[in-house]
Parts: sequence; structure tokens; C-alpha cells
Amino acid sequence: MSDIFDVLWLSSSPALVRFDQPLLRYLSKYMQVAQWEYHQGKDEGSSIDEAVNLVYEFLTPCTGSIHLAGHGAGGAIALSFARRYPEKVRSLTLLAVASQPAHTWHAHYYVQRSLFTISREQVLANSVRNLFGKQSYHTTKKLMSALDKDLDQTPLSHSIFKLVDLPKGGVSMPMMVCGSNNDPIVDPPALQDWLKYFKPEDNLWECPQGHHFFHYFYPQEVGQQILSFWQLYHLQPMLISFSTIT
Repeated sequence: MSDIFDVLWLSSSPALVRFDQPLLRYLSKYMQVAQWEYHQGKDEGSSIDEAVNLVYEFLTPCTGSIHLAGHGAGGAIALSFARRYPEKVRSLTLLAVASQPAHTWHAHYYVQRSLFTISREQVLANSVRNLFGKQSYHTTKKLMSALDKDLDQTPLSHSIFKLVDLPKGGVSMPMMVCGSNNDPIVDPPALQDWLKYFKPEDNLWECPQGHHFFHYFYPQEVGQQILSFWQLYHLQPMLISFSTIT
């Protein structure tokens, strides 16, 4: 395992990385956590494969394996990486990732744009409610701006003309899948569909609420579940008893 960090969190775009921070701060109390962000240049093509290659370059100096995790499109990158380079991954943790990993909020956005004669701004406003719940007018406008940027920054190649899919299925290492009971993007049936691909050591956990970004609203509750999972597959004994986390 790397001497620098135990956990690598993958973020799919700078626009939404702030919503990972409460959970990462909580996890960092107990584990050495590194964060990798996907950045796409304005004149560069984007793809999951390119993101996976960049993660591999980042991890090349590391010896051993790490716990890999990500939310949404970041989780889709993590899943693709774990399948291609299983020797690098000790465990995989996915948050708000459907059994069809490409079915992110971006796909829902483009479905609405193709089915209904409503503007980009109207769909973004609807997306804010779906992803974060009801918000004030000022907060909704700020979140719409962040989502607008994320559409341009994500490595997924969805468009209003075509949605992409990624391979379905599990991975060889232990895997944990987390979601929220009131997430309309990755809803409970989409989470339960993962069970078809689970091994005995895999784990599914659902947060009672929190919408799509449940890890932002409930970082401690989510963090406790993830830490308990990592404890089972960590190379070295952890310094705390997770039953005492408060």
C-alpha cells in the first residue's frame, strides 16, 4: 500500500467537487485520503477511457493497492479503473452509481431535453430539485451554475442526440455500493439491481434520505458505513473502534 495515502477518491469534475468535501474531511480523521480530480482542457476530447488512463498514471508510483471510491460519474470512473487494473484496488466504494454506471444525472438531463420542449435553464432547475431537494431561489441559481459547468466537464460522452452506456457487472475485489432512498436519479430499484452482480463479501447500504448528494448532507452517517467496510479489508489494523465513532 502507498506510504502516502490509503484511500483515493475520484472526482469527475471541478464543478461539483465541493460536495465531496464534508465526507472526505470526516474520513480523513481516520484514514489517509487523497483526492483526484478530472480536468478537461477546452480543446481536448473527453472519455471514461482517458480518465482511467490518467488515474493509472497518477497511481503508477504507488506500491500495493488502495481503497478506491467515487460518487456519480466519479464512481463510474472508479468502477472502470477497478475492472481494468484490479491489482491496484484493494476495495471499491461507489456512491450514487446505478447498476448501469453511465446512468448519471447527466443522462437524466439529456433525456428531459430530448423529450420535452423546455429550455436548458428549466431542466437545470428541475435537476437541482432532483439532486439536492427544494432550495431557496439564490441557492438554486448557484447550483444551476455548478451543474451547467459539470455538463461540460464530465468525461461521460452523453449528448442530446445520444446517450452512452458502460458495461454492467461487478468487480473482482470487495465492493460497497451506497445510495439514498429518496434519490430520483439512482433510485432504490437501480441500487437493488446491483445485487445480481454481488459476491458474498460485497455490501449494499442505503441512506434514509439526502437525495443524490446524500454524502454531502450526511457525511458522518455515510462515513461510518464506509469506514466499517474498509476496516474488513485494510492491510494494517486501524487505530480506532468504529463502534465508538460519534
